[in-house]
Amino acid sequence: MPEPVISAQGIDLTFQTADGPVHALKDVNLTIDRGDFVSFIGPSGCGKTTFLRTIAALETPTGGRISINGQAPDEARRARAYGYVFQAPGLYPWRTISGNIALPLEIMGFSRAERAERVARVLDLVELSGFGGKYPWQLSGGMQQRASIARALSFDADILLMDEPFGALDEIVRDRLNRALLGLWAKTRKTIAFVTHSIPEAVYLSTKIVVMSPRPGRITRVIDSPLPRHRPLEIRDTPEFIDIAQQVREGLRLGHSYD
Repeated sequence: MPEPVISAQGIDLTFQTADGPVHALKDVNLTIDRGDFVSFIGPSGCGKTTFLRTIAALETPTGGRISINGQAPDEARRARAYGYVFQAPGLYPWRTISGNIALPLEIMGFSRAERAERVARVLDLVELSGFGGKYPWQLSGGMQQRASIARALSFDADILLMDEPFGALDEIVRDRLNRALLGLWAKTRKTIAFVTHSIPEAVYLSTKIVVMSPRPGRITRVIDSPLPRHRPLEIRDTPEFIDIAQQVREGLRLGHSYD
């Protein structure tokens, strides 16, 4: 039996604002197993990022229960159960790439020697060996995002939370980073939760695709992918790929049918 890593049961989340309550998530139920690559897709404002933030203990549900490795989100955060990759790289311009990647390791108290070993290892994983001494402004947007992924990998958490990390990149760079991310996932065997607005990206990357409705965010459909784990870009032209993409579109249409 697969081992559950993230379990959400009846998650509701309502924000209190000056203009009144905003119901962001409603009755979200989901299980993510160890080694899964799960993409969340839905219209803007549907709660994809909010749900990711509840996993990371950056938001607190107003109802329901969520656990990570059997722990509450706060406990999982203190146990360093996950790395988080944001939409923007968020690199400090006065630090080198190696210095940016090493920052969480410094905060966690790793020795200088272990920091250097870990930084070198994750730079190699994201194909940035030789760029550790550069500053962020000396790298392209795609390379900066790879450095951000390396930073999230540096303390070797089993779970990687990724909030639309390639959304601002052009299609050519995005394709390259999608391939690189699949290679990274194959090497590390990590569990990945990935937010995207792109149907092709969700289908290409995922073992499981979670389709969400407009606010309040509900899960309208969970699609298990039959595609093999080795996925050249050409797989996007196959009937199997096109069929899964159509299932995602149907799930998105279903989401708009809610009252």
